[in-house]
This record gives sequence, C-alpha cells and structure tokens, in this order.
Amino acid sequence: MKTLAGYTLLYDAECPLCATYTKAFIKTGMLDAGGRAAYQQMPEAACPLVDRRRAINEIALVNSQTGEVTYGIRSLFKVIGNAMPVFKPLFNAGWFTWLMSKVYAFVSYNRKVIIPVKTVPGSMQPDFRLGYRIAYLLFTWLCVGFLLTRYNALFHGAIPTGNAYREYLICGGQIIFQSIAVLLLAKHKRWDYLGNMMTISMAGALALLPALLIAHFISLPVVFYFIYFMLIAGLMLLEHIRRIKLLALSGWLSVSWVLYRVMLLIAILYL
Repeated sequence: MKTLAGYTLLYDAECPLCATYTKAFIKTGMLDAGGRAAYQQMPEAACPLVDRRRAINEIALVNSQTGEVTYGIRSLFKVIGNAMPVFKPLFNAGWFTWLMSKVYAFVSYNRKVIIPVKTVPGSMQPDFRLGYRIAYLLFTWLCVGFLLTRYNALFHGAIPTGNAYREYLICGGQIIFQSIAVLLLAKHKRWDYLGNMMTISMAGALALLPALLIAHFISLPVVFYFIYFMLIAGLMLLEHIRRIKLLALSGWLSVSWVLYRVMLLIAILYL
C-alpha cells in the first residue's frame, strides 16, 4: 500500500474506536509512523490552521508542509484513496461523499455512547446533536426489534407467540419506561443514558446471532435457546451497571431496567 507521507491525523485519545482505526492506518502503512497524534496533546501553536472545535467532531488531517487541513470523511477518503487508488472515483462522487458524511456524523456524534470511557473533567468532548442521537435511538430500536422477532420464533410452543410487531413494541416500551426513570433521577443526562442503554440492547441482540445461525442448520431443544438468551441478558445487566457507574448515575436505573423486563415477562406468560 502507498503511504500518505507528510500528513498527520488528529484523533480523539478518549475514543477507543478512533484510536483503533488510526492505529490500523499506521500498521498497514497507509500513514507513516508519525502519521497520527491525539488532538488533546497537540499544542495550538503546532497546528495554527486547525479549527480545534471542528476537529473534535470531525477528524482532522493536516498537511505537515503546507498546513492544509481536511476534516471528517474527506480525511479518511484521502488516506484510503491514496493507499487504494481504485476507490478514488467513488470517493470523488458527490452523492457518495454526501452519504458517507452523514454516516460519519452519525457515528461521530454518538461515539461516546457506543464505546464510553470515563471522561476527564474539563476535557474536550464532541458536540451533542439531538437529531443524530434520536436517529441512533431509532436505528438501534429497529435493529433490536428485528433480531428479537427472529429469536422469539425459537421459543415456539414454550412462550406465547405475539404478533409481528410485539418485539418492536417491547423495545420501544423500554425506551419510554427508562426515559421516565432517567427524567426523575438525572434529567440532565437523559440522552447520554438512553444512547448507552440502546447500545447495550443492540450488543445483546447481535450476540443472539450465533444461536440464530445454529438454529438455521440444526434443531436444538428450546431450553438451549432459553439458557443462551438468559446468559446474554445477564451480561447485558452487568454492562448496564458498568455504564451507569461511568455516567455517575443512580443504580436505581439498573433496578428499573430489570423491573421492566420482569413485568414484561409476567405479562407475556399470564396475560
């Protein structure tokens, strides 16, 4: 691969996702050994042309010789396009750049709820965009509802089968239920909490895929799928507790998270 020499990517050191893919650029030779730096550790005088506020939201690629700066998806296109020129025509297409800029923004503005870390007081954090957070909640809700609907079919005969929309309603109900709980306990952190909660739900739903794949090829007892589901639910609870601590929120949110599921199970079995 051709190396993009003389450029530096300014990444977010508090973002595990950002640190991972920029490190991959170095390891694969797309950037030279000094081709990335954390913007938290970059003196302002070193990059006078960088819009530091914008660089927090959109990764900045700085030309070390001219000082020219590109941001966001265009920075990534420049690195990847230099290493793999076959993609350049696609990257230069206006419609593709627009589409991927929206995908990039969707991930960037939600990165702190996708993979959260303990923030340092006074550190530079990405802007909050309500539209992108709502889009994230809707996206994860639809994905979780879809996967749970497929998994619910494996319980046929053991648990009452609902209509095609039941799992979507259940997932949406949890968002509403926990929204009320967080509004009562920590209104100022409601969007951070809801984003983290739906990331947990999304991760749990994705963790069901191996069982769905197995069921496609071999038939196993319903008890296997039930035990596997409960194992995933237990791991989700542990992750919920961990994230609650990171956000410095009340443990009662974990109690309400479990309570909703218990009430729901009772309703499904006996109503």
